[in-house]
Amino acid sequence: MKTINNSRRNFIKNAGVLALGSALPISLIELAFAETEQNFTFAYISDAHIQQIKGTRFVRNWDRGLIRAVAETNLLTPKPDFVIFGGDLAQLGSKAELDHGAEILSALHGKVHYVMGEHDYYLDMGAYWEKLFGPQFHSFDHKGVHFIVLNSVRTYDDWTYNRWPTNEQRMLEMAGLDNPNGSPFMVGVEQRKWLKNDLAKVAKNTPIVVFSHSPLQKIYKGWNFWTEDADEIQALLKPFKKVSVIYGHVHQIQYNQIGTISFNSVMATAWPWPYPASYAQAKQYLPKLTVPMNRADPFFERDATGWQFINVANGRVDLHFTLYSNNSRTVRFNTGKKHPEDVVYQSKDARIPPQNHY
Repeated sequence: MKTINNSRRNFIKNAGVLALGSALPISLIELAFAETEQNFTFAYISDAHIQQIKGTRFVRNWDRGLIRAVAETNLLTPKPDFVIFGGDLAQLGSKAELDHGAEILSALHGKVHYVMGEHDYYLDMGAYWEKLFGPQFHSFDHKGVHFIVLNSVRTYDDWTYNRWPTNEQRMLEMAGLDNPNGSPFMVGVEQRKWLKNDLAKVAKNTPIVVFSHSPLQKIYKGWNFWTEDADEIQALLKPFKKVSVIYGHVHQIQYNQIGTISFNSVMATAWPWPYPASYAQAKQYLPKLTVPMNRADPFFERDATGWQFINVANGRVDLHFTLYSNNSRTVRFNTGKKHPEDVVYQSKDARIPPQNHY
């Protein structure tokens, strides 16, 4: 890791001030690749779930979460080169919700890249979202790093087009967290072909950062913490020396290492999800390195939402989670062990028992 420069010291100092009252998942990511000598930062916000009540009335708590995230992002020092919004801007994908969310996000300073979430997609298959934000998947290069944005929330055509009497019913079925009528997420054949062609143009020693909404892993199918064609996507990424996948959707801390690919989740501005009790019956699907965080207290609406400072040094991701009314967490890539680990709670003896309100 490179020596921290003065601008980064200033950011950490200012971030500490923000963190005192922060309950939001603003992820400031510093990429410091020795081979490029081009340090830069970007900010990450995800899972706002803007929900319309009626007319111009929206759920205030979700509104305030996103508004605060935008405000704190604009205060970051050093100023991020760009911002990522990680998906699920809307709750039920309506024009009113997407317009309202877009209006809040329009206050962000600088370039924003958007990731598609299932709550944005299944009403009209992302048609209105595309009008607001552009293609559902794309790639770009920035200061020696190749970034890839995927729509990882598609599913089988039969489920999508032949099963539901209305678009609204389809949206409601996919919006349910624990719904047997749902269907597993996937990237799909079209994007896998595109991704293969895109990666063919990239040198194998180029750092790759992939943004998806679902995990690009097979974690827990019942809650769609699962991507059906994750194995195929991982195979396309496997030849590259340093790959990081950063995803939202799960509203909780997760991390894993599969080959050369590091996986890290980010928190939500809306609410935290509990860890499914069914994990105990599905251990074969769990990322081996994930350590459950101390769960949220449902009497405190912002507990276990949070923001992350993410440092990517020489192509590896370190995350510092600052959680409201909960213990801070740091998940750092261990270069000796070659995987991410929780610097405090990795040992079972050091873990705090999860709260059991859920």
